[in-house]
Amino acid sequence: MNRGDDAVVALADGTLFRGKALGARGQARGEVVFNTSMTGYQEILTDPSYSGQIVTMTYPEIGNYGVNPDDPESRRVFAAGLIVRALSPVVSNYRGSQDLESYLVDHGVVGIQQVDTRALVRHIREAGAQPGCILSPAPSDEEARRIARDVPSLVGVDLVEGVTTPGPYQWIEPLRALHAEDPLAVLETPERPYRVVAYDFGVKNNILRHLVRRGCEVIVVPAYTTAEEALAWKPEGIFLSNGPGDPDAVRGVPAEVKKLLGRLPIFGICLGHQILALAMGARTFKLKFGHRGANHPVRHEQTRAVEITSQNHGFAVDPASLPESARVTHIHLNDQTVAGFASEALDCYSVQYHPEASPGPHDAQYLFGPFVEMMEARRARALGDSGQASALSP
Repeated sequence: MNRGDDAVVALADGTLFRGKALGARGQARGEVVFNTSMTGYQEILTDPSYSGQIVTMTYPEIGNYGVNPDDPESRRVFAAGLIVRALSPVVSNYRGSQDLESYLVDHGVVGIQQVDTRALVRHIREAGAQPGCILSPAPSDEEARRIARDVPSLVGVDLVEGVTTPGPYQWIEPLRALHAEDPLAVLETPERPYRVVAYDFGVKNNILRHLVRRGCEVIVVPAYTTAEEALAWKPEGIFLSNGPGDPDAVRGVPAEVKKLLGRLPIFGICLGHQILALAMGARTFKLKFGHRGANHPVRHEQTRAVEITSQNHGFAVDPASLPESARVTHIHLNDQTVAGFASEALDCYSVQYHPEASPGPHDAQYLFGPFVEMMEARRARALGDSGQASALSP
């Protein structure tokens, strides 16, 4: 690649940040955001929650361990573009099978390097995340600003329709143990797995792996599956996945989730957390620049323990709008926004962050456990009501 090609990041407010071409040539259009992770760029690029977004990596050097066929979080790259300060000139990792730039070229992703990402992130923090573009090669400043002004806002746009599965399928791949002492490595699969219908709003592979490892038979269904269609699978639990964009724009889905409330245990992550809140009558709002990274502190309100978490979202739940039956379980310590809530009366809970990590720390992976416990308790009650033994082994 000719790394001498000039490129530019243009924001809707007219601000320009110059750099050199990276990856494919052309235009990348979307909402310009930043991610504070030091690693995990391949997982970030392939996370469907980044659909419609141009990701700025705050860590100064990206690409030093390359990419590999094991780490993608979905079937393809969903991020609209990539902005970095410096691209590593070498790949040095035993798992690395390809360099980042050729990976971007193969997937048609337009990027830019040698950008003053510190200045760009400071601007986003002050002015807010906003529409913008990467233009490679760079046109005139006037043309760059004109193109950026024409990039539409993501507010009110249903991005889920572009990332959800076209039809139902079963996921069977389990979580890979990190090491021999990994507590999940010794979990035993129950004789009769807990069937879970997972709504795909842009689900990450590692979420599905965690569910399988916890003893679930996972049926992934399209985002717009009706409650009746979901119940036809005879599930013992409903999972609401992560996904991109504005939860209010995913029309019709909260109404279907509302029909499932109280009928089965429900667990939601990220966009699924927001959709669960909407189904319960709560409201969501757009954050100024969102939470994206693998180092966000969250406090568990019951234990007061602080978890370091992986996050990727631009909207949050309004705590004042939650019904009396719901209680806030987790708080984001950077801005005191709701990071999780639960309703014992309705047998549901959700978190705004990503307990499956990938990338990120594993502090919150325990959150998959209560979902299985809820299904186990319901199964035990059902067996007890039918006169059969109610003691079950997980």
